Amino acid sequence: MIALDTSALIAIVKNEATAKACAAVLEIPNRRLLLSAGTLLELKIVALQKKCTEELSRLVTSLNFEIIDLTASRAEVAAAAYQRFGKGIHPASLNFGDCFSYATAKEFDCPLLYVGDDFARTDVRSALAAA
Repeated sequence: MIALDTSALIAIVKNEATAKACAAVLEIPNRRLLLSAGTLLELKIVALQKKCTEELSRLVTSLNFEIIDLTASRAEVAAAAYQRFGKGIHPASLNFGDCFSYATAKEFDCPLLYVGDDFARTDVRSALAAA
């Protein structure tokens, strides 16, 4: 089981340097993929900004991920993540959307598929390192 962050999925659709490594993690058979509803919203916004909505739609359609609803208790975990690791508070500088990915990884005690340095400065496990 792995939680997904916007950064990894955008890296795949934009064919960034980490695209192949991220795609390989997603292709591991029988792996449960978790995507917060908040992360899905962020993903759609970022794809619109980066002009890759069609590519993202194809990727999302090809993945069999589970959407994790945003509940009051999950919002509390995400808010606590910002309070601990948020921009201007901690070197991780998590943004609003990052907090949903973080909360999903923590709740389900699973690695997070992400790229960049932000989550590496938190206490979540990297799905790339675990692969």
